[in-house]
Amino acid sequence: MWSAANPPESPTAKWRGFKPGSEVLPQGSVHSPGGLPLPCDIVFERDVEVTLRDGKRIFVDVFRPVTGDPVPALMAWSPYGKQGGYWHLDGYPGRAGVPASAISGLNKWEGPDPAYWCAHGYAIVHPDPRGAFESEGDIQTFSPQEGRDGADVIEWIAEQPWSNQKVGMAGNSWLAISQWIIAAEQPPHLSAIAPWEGLLDIYRDLVAPGGIPFTDFMALILSHHYGRNRYEDTLAMLEAHPQLDEYWATKVFDTSRITVPAYVVASYTNLIHVDGTFRAWERLGSAEKWLRIHNTMEWPDFYEHQDDLRRFYDHVLKGEANGWDETPRVRMAILDPGHDDVVDQPETEFPPSRTVTTKLYLDAASGTITSGSPRQESHISYDAPTGSAVFTGDLGDLTVAGPMRLRLWVESDGHPEVDLFVAISKIDAEGEHRVPEWATGLPSPGARGWMRTSHRALDPELSTDLRPVQSHQVRQPLAPGEVVPVDIAIWPMAMRWHAGEKVRIEVTGHDLAVAVPDLPNRSGDNAGHHTLRTGGRYESYLLAPVLPECGQ
Repeated sequence: MWSAANPPESPTAKWRGFKPGSEVLPQGSVHSPGGLPLPCDIVFERDVEVTLRDGKRIFVDVFRPVTGDPVPALMAWSPYGKQGGYWHLDGYPGRAGVPASAISGLNKWEGPDPAYWCAHGYAIVHPDPRGAFESEGDIQTFSPQEGRDGADVIEWIAEQPWSNQKVGMAGNSWLAISQWIIAAEQPPHLSAIAPWEGLLDIYRDLVAPGGIPFTDFMALILSHHYGRNRYEDTLAMLEAHPQLDEYWATKVFDTSRITVPAYVVASYTNLIHVDGTFRAWERLGSAEKWLRIHNTMEWPDFYEHQDDLRRFYDHVLKGEANGWDETPRVRMAILDPGHDDVVDQPETEFPPSRTVTTKLYLDAASGTITSGSPRQESHISYDAPTGSAVFTGDLGDLTVAGPMRLRLWVESDGHPEVDLFVAISKIDAEGEHRVPEWATGLPSPGARGWMRTSHRALDPELSTDLRPVQSHQVRQPLAPGEVVPVDIAIWPMAMRWHAGEKVRIEVTGHDLAVAVPDLPNRSGDNAGHHTLRTGGRYESYLLAPVLPECGQ
């Protein structure tokens, strides 16, 4: 299904017009209010035409250093606009931790800054993909067509006289997701990728996580597509295809087909990308792959780690012997709200192989979490739209690292749907509720999970002990008085609790995330009361990967 895109002339597009040509941007020039002055002269080739394999023409901007030597290139792929666009950091509190002076303003939204990369001998290529702004065709939403188009542009880059025929990719969110899609096409001159937090499965990770429709964020993205034609309307498709069928299967990306070196960045608190990034990294076919898990927010982390990313690209695109190959394959953060987080702990894999899969049991009679299964059956009920059930327990020194499974037994007092939202966090020794931050001043709920119980059926091929995966192919509404077991996937987390602190598990019928600009809370289909049963026949527990050195 397709809908009409907004014209590029719309004020919210902040479009700078269609102006093919070339100029040199001089060193010291400033291109955004308070922005970083250019550290070197930059050749700026604007609205360069590229013809795709099916004859459609798209347009790209190229920024490159003033040199006669061939250089590698990084491509930033998204439909947000080569320059300008609706999205900008000034719409977020404190610019989400990215000072205006940290970037030049020549970068795409969530993309690499040409000012930095050209000064270090790289070209930056900004395509307007199919359908975006003046590019021909219709805007795609994470489709196989995007993969083919991106592969065509990579091969075009390799043919340019300024190119050393080695191309990489970089960027956050859509600019990361597109790397999974394009790299799976295996274009011959794509030499490496660097996805910075990018989901893997549009249905499970974005529009219906846990089976609960989450449409507001995607609606915001679609409402700010600009072009001369149409965009792929994934929300109309969700209404027409509410379960995971053949359409949505085309939007599950096969990262096992990616064989080029990859530097992947993940976090535990991103509101969209957490689980998909980890699953994509786990399935990568690359023999050379690195994972860094940070403890902040994707946008400042991206620009604060440009030097680290450049070490990777200097090694794989320029062939420099700079010691990158000695970088630990995994650098793990361990969150410790109320204390100092551990950052860049070297590991060989994630979750670390030395974790011990451990059951932490829930007891509704006392509202506690214990290491032993309660024998007595009990239950707790709460108002479905507004209430919650909270379980806490001091389990001594404890560190978990990886995805988790929450087993619950659930009953509704007549409503056929039960939408559950789960958060795992900390109560400190003084009784204060402690959670990690998503961004500076913006708390996250902690480790999170969702479940619409009518979608509780699991995919046996994809599910593991620690990561249940819903199939989303059958609907099983609850009958009055029916008690059913559900296995809720809790997104990966590494978090530490000290003796005297309590693990806190909250189960509720409403979204626990803090609403932030452009990322509204998701709503549930709940009415009446939910009842959770524990103990005896209703063994309820959190299955968690526990690090044995948890006392450190």
